[in-house]
Amino acid sequence: MKPMAHLGVGIGWRPEIADAVARLDGLDWVEVVAENICPGHLPEALQRLRERGTRIVPHGVSLGLGGADRPDPQKLAALGERAAALGAPLVTEHIAFVRASSPVLEAGHLLPVPRTRDALDVLCENVRIAQDALPVPLALENIAALFSWPGEEMTEGQFLTELVERTGVRLLIDVANLHTNRVNRGEDPAAVLDAIPLEALAYVHVAGGVERDGVWHDTHAHPVPPVVLDLLAELRSRVEPAGVLLERDDDFPPEAELAGELTAIREVVTAGRTAAEGSGARPDAGGPDTGRGPAPDAAAQAARAAAPESGAAPEPGSAPEPDSEPEPDSAPEPDSGPEPEGRGAGEAARTRVALGQAALLSALVAGTPVPEGFDRARIRVQVRALAAKRADVVAKVAPELPGILGGPDPYRKAFLAYAKGRPMTAGYRRDALDFAEHLLIQDLPADPAARRRLTAWWRERAGARPPRRIVRWARTLAGRAA
Repeated sequence: MKPMAHLGVGIGWRPEIADAVARLDGLDWVEVVAENICPGHLPEALQRLRERGTRIVPHGVSLGLGGADRPDPQKLAALGERAAALGAPLVTEHIAFVRASSPVLEAGHLLPVPRTRDALDVLCENVRIAQDALPVPLALENIAALFSWPGEEMTEGQFLTELVERTGVRLLIDVANLHTNRVNRGEDPAAVLDAIPLEALAYVHVAGGVERDGVWHDTHAHPVPPVVLDLLAELRSRVEPAGVLLERDDDFPPEAELAGELTAIREVVTAGRTAAEGSGARPDAGGPDTGRGPAPDAAAQAARAAAPESGAAPEPGSAPEPDSEPEPDSAPEPDSGPEPEGRGAGEAARTRVALGQAALLSALVAGTPVPEGFDRARIRVQVRALAAKRADVVAKVAPELPGILGGPDPYRKAFLAYAKGRPMTAGYRRDALDFAEHLLIQDLPADPAARRRLTAWWRERAGARPPRRIVRWARTLAGRAA
């Protein structure tokens, strides 16, 4: 693959730290959550960074390329528009699923895909659809997970390797997520790094988290721990990444602490470069150039097939033949049709993936029984985490609600009670309106003044009158009958 242009050390841009980011010394680039910006109305602070020549990469969170459905053309178009508006060299997303369409359910969170042949076939086809629709190359991130799927057929390294070989997609490796999966799923980060094609590396994420009761929570709200910096050094000993980025999404520290974390990251990268130069080795640097790069050479594939990750045997006959790819310096050719038999995602595979994902997601957000084979204790942890995140995000998109309901604690108690029986089926803003309507139907809050404020808030945003009392009674009775 052609080397990626150097990015350097960057930080995830968030409105809460926009002023601090603008003042950080030596900052090379930033990454923005794609869904949080509007191409025609970029925040002034972000626009100023762009005018200064700071590179900006949009990072999507809602495509759900690992889901059973094909990517939403409107979401793909929106992501492409953001890439164009920012002059981005690439866009990034996640190897995850975020929703089910039958029934319609939204996780509001990145969930792991099963590492099975069916799921890989679906993911590869979805990735190719996205690559064809986007104006710039695509890179995909490994996610943090609280649980594993039963009956998985591949290791993480095998799954990522075959994804790259079949699609030419680049990888965004999050070393904090490697640590999360070591604690939560018993996966060896070094084995993953040894197995994946690092020539496909676009850039690297670094973030903080916290361990509670034997579970690592990838919070992006805590300082980067030494163990994650150690994994960055592990990766750096194998390859020189084109870019490394610090993610921080909540509980933002003082500016000096952010600068200190970036310095620590830069020191790890620089120390690795010095060590490589001292040994006479030339570190590789892989990254995106066109939408699809050439597959790794046959010798590299054979070496990986002969030495799979520890803890899992390769499936018989699973080592794939390399796909036909363009020459390194040629432009990629469009797909001419379905993959050869056994390599595409047939409707039967999509249906199997859809059924499994819908059953799991329903257990996570709608209270249905946990599917057979999952670790029920871990699923309970995920259920609580999803509900807590949902409450937190709704409070951010509708900050008036905690005030109307008497403060953060009464708001949280009311929202979690609502969320138990009301899964999210659209975005967080719709969820906030549905939560307010749910309270009004029950003549809540009990304080008349607060109820009037909530009614006015709901009416202003919903563009409609709240349900009349007779309608509220009818809905309540219908719910009891059900």
